[in-house]
Amino acid sequence: MPVGTAGSVKGVTPLQLADTGAQMILANTYHLQLRPTADVVADLGGLHRFMGWDGPILTDSGGFQVFSLGGINRVTDDGVEFRSHVDGAPMRLDPKTATDVQNKLGADVIMAFDECPALPASPETIRTAVDRTIRWAGKCKAHHRREDQALFGIVQGGLDLRERERCAIALREIGFEGYAVGGLSVGESHEQMVATLRPTTSFLPNDRPRYLMGVGTPADILAAVQAGIDLFDCVMPTRNGRNSQAFTATGPLKMRNEQHRLDPEPFERECDCEACGRFSRAYIRHLFNAGEMLGPTLTSIHNLRFYQRFMARIRELIPEGNLARITEEFPIAGQVAESDPGA
Repeated sequence: MPVGTAGSVKGVTPLQLADTGAQMILANTYHLQLRPTADVVADLGGLHRFMGWDGPILTDSGGFQVFSLGGINRVTDDGVEFRSHVDGAPMRLDPKTATDVQNKLGADVIMAFDECPALPASPETIRTAVDRTIRWAGKCKAHHRREDQALFGIVQGGLDLRERERCAIALREIGFEGYAVGGLSVGESHEQMVATLRPTTSFLPNDRPRYLMGVGTPADILAAVQAGIDLFDCVMPTRNGRNSQAFTATGPLKMRNEQHRLDPEPFERECDCEACGRFSRAYIRHLFNAGEMLGPTLTSIHNLRFYQRFMARIRELIPEGNLARITEEFPIAGQVAESDPGA
């Protein structure tokens, strides 16, 4: 899922986004409640109409901001008090308000409110976050009012497999339409993430979707698919695109580099995106160096299409029993880099 935090995938129109093959996108409760507020979105017909996107939408609950905005919030057993990163105004999120806001926004999939601790974390911190996540998940289920929205629970527990198991079992007992694995890509290594994922997915039902939040690189995604994950979101295609990095099957390209100054080739000959069909690396390098906004847009479009091509090929290879072939066609999927936090 491409990330449209504030109701927009940065630099890309909904039509361009659909052309990349994206089927579902993510938006964020915290940011949309700050501005324009859920009431405004609801009054204007809901999030789909508001942002001009006809496909499914998932809204995160704001639990990730408990981690990412740790310097401007205060967490208690009842919820989280934020100071707006925009103007410093107070804002509260708790299980009831996070669910009410998402009900008003009208996304197709909504997330239970959780606590996402930074890693590394002490056993006491992890245990407290899991206790709150379980308690809050039950309250979210009780407050959920719309049958046309699927509510997902979020498994926390850091790198502690016993806490992951405890959280997963408790969420299964509450009962959700799907289950997410949260609290990864927040400071751990690729190897630690994989070692945590494999047992965690075994604690979750086989007949419900499994969603890994905020991940990641092609290597991260491939490892997660092999561990039993179905659904992903990450800011990397667009954020890296805005910062002049283009993904290709053999590795990333840095588009400001001198080596592209006279290069007539597209990002990738195999790619069918608008950028690769019409423009050269030399032209896109020129756009970045000239400060033209088309450069980040075209690179974002290509990166989004690259990720969708990668995921589509994974889906084709799984029923063939030949998923290992993906690293032959996309060698980048075998290149382990540092995880890139953020959603």
